[in-house]
Amino acid sequence: MTRQWLIDLRIADGKIQDSIAESSGISRQYYGMIEAGNRNPSVDLAKRIASVLNFDWTLFF
Repeated sequence: MTRQWLIDLRIADGKIQDSIAESSGISRQYYGMIEAGNRNPSVDLAKRIASVLNFDWTLFF
């Protein structure tokens, strides 16, 4: 299931998948899978992505 809220946050922040992925230390492909709902981030990765986009990491769970 697509994480539309994550896509909306990224777009509202004016960022592309590449920049979020690079800042989080993962590939753009893996980040895309997280947005698409095909992969779930670890707690550590959820915290890194949340830090980049400035939201509460527990939204992933």
